[in-house]
Amino acid sequence: MQYPQLVSCHICPRNCGVNRYTETGFCGAGSEMKINLATLHFGEEPPISGSKGSGTIFFSHCNLRCVFCQNYSISSDGWGSEASTLELAKLMLNLQTQQAHNINLVTPTHYSPQVADALKIAKDMGLSIPIVWNSSAYESPQTLQSLTSLVDIYLPDLKYAYGIHAAKYSAAADYPAIAMAAIKEMYAQTGNLISDDSGIAKRGTIVRLLVMPNGLSGAQKSLLRLADEIGTEISISLMGQYYPAGKASEYSELNRGITEQEYQSVVDTAQELGFSDIYVQELSCCDTWTPKFSCDQDNMGWQNNGVAIGVAIGVAIGVANSDLPQHPEDASMTAPLSLPMRRLAAQEMAAQEMAAQENPNMEQYL
Repeated sequence: MQYPQLVSCHICPRNCGVNRYTETGFCGAGSEMKINLATLHFGEEPPISGSKGSGTIFFSHCNLRCVFCQNYSISSDGWGSEASTLELAKLMLNLQTQQAHNINLVTPTHYSPQVADALKIAKDMGLSIPIVWNSSAYESPQTLQSLTSLVDIYLPDLKYAYGIHAAKYSAAADYPAIAMAAIKEMYAQTGNLISDDSGIAKRGTIVRLLVMPNGLSGAQKSLLRLADEIGTEISISLMGQYYPAGKASEYSELNRGITEQEYQSVVDTAQELGFSDIYVQELSCCDTWTPKFSCDQDNMGWQNNGVAIGVAIGVAIGVANSDLPQHPEDASMTAPLSLPMRRLAAQEMAAQEMAAQENPNMEQYL
């Protein structure tokens, strides 16, 4: 099947206009989807990972060029192998069989038409768990609108508040405006986070803000914009897991983890602004929660019985490769871990209320 969107590609804000059947766009992707890994992943927010894991599918290539990307080997180097829409649909169904709480599509933007078709096929074949669209938010509202009836949960990044930093580290000077427009569309589609009685997300949007060293993400400014333009009821996840990945070591200002003070200042800002649903995280400057991706295009993890169960689990637990479950039916061998991230308790919010009233001037975050 030929997709007209790929003949002159305007799927994302790059608007390359290339014919992806004969060449690749800025993202590096051609007309065929590429996938590196499909696994039960426990490295997401608690409502996403839960106790059984998120059925996470990692796509190759990306429309950003983040020099610090923790998935650099697949986003920039393009590690992965081609998959048809039917193969992707079967991957989703296999993950559902493994009792995944949801299907978590990581960096799927540049494959939006193919992924949409795969979702329709999978749903016709019995896929019933929520669909998570896990992206950089460097998205076209028009493309997002085509997903309205297919995606249940949006999990976008809000990487930068300032174009100068977005240009230098991700080759996207227009990122702040593009991402905010995309998040508005996501939120308009799904609204506030809705979870079941077990705390597992069923619908909604969670915005992720990665706190970077030296304030380079402008997270406090991004929080102010979210509060002003969308409101403080939207769920936010303040991520303290930055470490110098990819080519970050080539930039002295990026070549370290973040400090407690840098992280806490962002948490304080979120509380002072009145956000009501905040996820916080213990600081970590290592790749513990980053899956191990394969560079062998002829032996991708997702091709092993349809899903590489245990890869991300093993990384999190720190067991030897020989101890990992080798087949999906062996997944019960490995006890699931909870992510070192939690929802900020109501009493912690209340403890900050007085401070917020005493410091109402938000201009300090501009």
